[in-house]
Amino acid sequence: MKQTISFQGELGAYSHQACVEVFPEQKPLPCHSFEGAIAAVKDGRADMAMLPVENSTYGRVADIHTLLPESGLHIIGEHFVRVHVNLFGIKGAQLSDIKSAMSHTVLLGQSRVFLGEHGIKPVIGADTAGSARHVAKLGDKSLGALSSELAGELYGLDLLARHIEDNSHNTTRFLVTAPKPQAAARAEKLITTLIFEVRNLPSALYKAMGGFATNGVNMLKLESYMVNGSFTATQFYADVEGHPEDEGLKRALEELAFFTSSLRVLGTYPVSGHREGLG
Repeated sequence: MKQTISFQGELGAYSHQACVEVFPEQKPLPCHSFEGAIAAVKDGRADMAMLPVENSTYGRVADIHTLLPESGLHIIGEHFVRVHVNLFGIKGAQLSDIKSAMSHTVLLGQSRVFLGEHGIKPVIGADTAGSARHVAKLGDKSLGALSSELAGELYGLDLLARHIEDNSHNTTRFLVTAPKPQAAARAEKLITTLIFEVRNLPSALYKAMGGFATNGVNMLKLESYMVNGSFTATQFYADVEGHPEDEGLKRALEELAFFTSSLRVLGTYPVSGHREGLG
């Protein structure tokens, strides 16, 4: 039976693109929100969810850091999508016909140089794929859409200009999540993602982090954020290299547990092949 993968957004969104790139045979399930994408997995309508966690230009996706720990889902993979912005018009339109272009405010902001050079007025849309769908439905030759190539293809638009973004390195990292953890081959290069809250002790964070250094564990990412709006309760999100049963990481987690009031592993999964080519 064909599996289903949920994501936030409409068909043609960059999250949909991530699903197609990793799981081309799976059925995509668009959802209105991150909560909806997670709920689809929890209630059995989807087998897994593709969730954006951070962007190289705009930083972390705050909602995910709040939702993922409480979702009950496990991280089983990561994927990176290079966010290319493309200009589309209705069938038969030429670049010279385009007087205004619709998209999410983020994509409009990423394409200021191109739009300015061609005298194209930005028009704010609800999202990228929805803007492409709206332009296709409206049928106005003077109105273009900024979106992924997948969205342009899905809604039958003509590609007028490819890769018009100002920032040539804009990339979004996605996490693949599922109801159950996936056994990771120990021979692979692995990442373990965990969340923890330090105890209210002097130098607790410093001492907690010391275990990773002394045991030779490479920490790829460490972020802090408030819990329930409290200025005194701080939760940390971390990505580290290795498997929890590796000797070094095992000892580091034991030391971490001593200085934390809560500690949970969200998943252990293979390093994406795209990670090495970033930068």
